[in-house]
Amino acid sequence: MKLLSTLKATAAAATLLAATALTPALTPAMAQQGVTDTEIKVGGNHDMSGIFAAFSAPAVQAANIVFGEVNAAGGVHGRKITYVVEDHGYQMPKAIAGLNKLLNSDHVFAMLLPLGTPMNIAAFPLMEAKGVPNVSPLSAARQMNEPLHPLRYAGTASYYEQILKGAPWLAEQKGASKLCSMYLPTDFGKEIKEGTVDAAEANGSLEFVAETTHKPDDSDFVGALQKLKAEGCEVVTLALGVRQVITVSATAKKLGLEGMYFMNASAGFHTVMAKVPGGITEGLYASAGWTDLLSNVDKPEVQEFMAKFKEATGEELPGTGAVLGYTAAIAFVKALEAAGPDLTLETFKKGMESLNYDDPVAGNTVDYSATDHQGADEIIVSVIKDGNWQELTRLD
Repeated sequence: MKLLSTLKATAAAATLLAATALTPALTPAMAQQGVTDTEIKVGGNHDMSGIFAAFSAPAVQAANIVFGEVNAAGGVHGRKITYVVEDHGYQMPKAIAGLNKLLNSDHVFAMLLPLGTPMNIAAFPLMEAKGVPNVSPLSAARQMNEPLHPLRYAGTASYYEQILKGAPWLAEQKGASKLCSMYLPTDFGKEIKEGTVDAAEANGSLEFVAETTHKPDDSDFVGALQKLKAEGCEVVTLALGVRQVITVSATAKKLGLEGMYFMNASAGFHTVMAKVPGGITEGLYASAGWTDLLSNVDKPEVQEFMAKFKEATGEELPGTGAVLGYTAAIAFVKALEAAGPDLTLETFKKGMESLNYDDPVAGNTVDYSATDHQGADEIIVSVIKDGNWQELTRLD
């Protein structure tokens, strides 16, 4: 069942018509940016050196594996794909500078996998002025897909939905009633907190009791965790950097906070967290839009992906970022193929909206349409156990 189906059923068609009418992005004159007879130029505004580099760096590597294969086979309808990447280090000034280069100097046709909720939100007006679509951003913020827009294509269910459904499920499993949140005070973090608050308000047995906010470079969480303990927090949702989440889990164990359970949205669902030595992340939860790679390792498509990644990078196990990069690049190529030889923004839009297939690597179903620009709808809850993420349930 599609998330937010009631809202979409009543408003999606009108929203799409309005967005199409108001956006000059689909005009033929603008449709040619980044496209020649022999090349399609694609941009990626990434965090290759900051707190979310564990997502961006392998995502770029995996996407380039897909594009390398496509290009070696002659490209898509005779056009080879060039992926131009800028590193913003999760810093807004660098993100805007990188975006301006990609749009105005490199003249990219589309943005693929750009990382960061605040970075993507700030980029939308500039991208829309140039008629550049945003495809599978490395952000699950609601703004990536809502309201429906002809240039925006989200990969999975939003952070908000992941927490709105995942936090009450975990509370029920643990017999907990008090929800709390630790977050970066950005658009990303505020969405996680809002999902937590709304989850409590929608459930008479739950109460949102406390929160703590943090900077991207914070590394000491003793005081914050002691505060949450004093408030009686039981389920704590997290919107922090990858290393910060690991530190929070380790600190909670040192403080003996056995009755406190931590839940991430998809931004905190990463293979590296499960592989930290010493079991310091054991028992960490995540509610995300895909499943961990090792949950599907028996599938031939997953084994093929792992072999390709090892050959290209020397790494035995592709991380979560690699999964997202690989699957997003495949979806992008499928859309280009469906668009046909006459590649314009209008034909690309139709190509994206035609996608409907099972993705064995991500363990979800990709399904776009003219009234739904969210690819996968699954919300999958996992926990770290014995050094691996283990899938526990799928929530409607």
